[in-house]
Amino acid sequence: MKLALQITARDMPLTDAIETALHAKAEKLTQFFDRIVSCRVVIHAPHRHQHKGKAYHVDIDIHVPGAELIVKREPHVDLYVAIRDAFDAARRQLQSYARRQRNEVKTHDIDVPARVSQLFEHAGYGFITTLDGREIYFHENSVTHGNFKHLRVGAQVHYAEAQGEQGPQASALSTR
Repeated sequence: MKLALQITARDMPLTDAIETALHAKAEKLTQFFDRIVSCRVVIHAPHRHQHKGKAYHVDIDIHVPGAELIVKREPHVDLYVAIRDAFDAARRQLQSYARRQRNEVKTHDIDVPARVSQLFEHAGYGFITTLDGREIYFHENSVTHGNFKHLRVGAQVHYAEAQGEQGPQASALSTR
């Protein structure tokens, strides 16, 4: 199936070589997810008065069943590097989307009970004490559903343990 690709170039000419490269990169995305509905690529080189050389922006908008994946990367002075980086990011998003569609997303087994023993709200971390008396570190990013601000010392939680750089840590923490 031929991918529906729309290319827009702003503030710069669209050469045959650039267009060929974009078509090849976009077609390669179908290897990672074959149900892409459409793909829109916008390349622009905004004029910068205080900047030496042009910085190329490559934005990609991919429509897939039930979602829209948007890629906006930092500008780069080499157009082909900007294209490569944007399509690499698009590939990663497509692979992640495909894994979610196949229900292959990694889940944590959160069923071990513990209690919050220390909480450092301003620093964004804390410690839990397990049933066997061990103290385990957790970061606010490991608290499910963004409930870190609702945690209190003494609250019962459930956690999944992982090995961190400094020892055991809670990779997922739930208040249920």
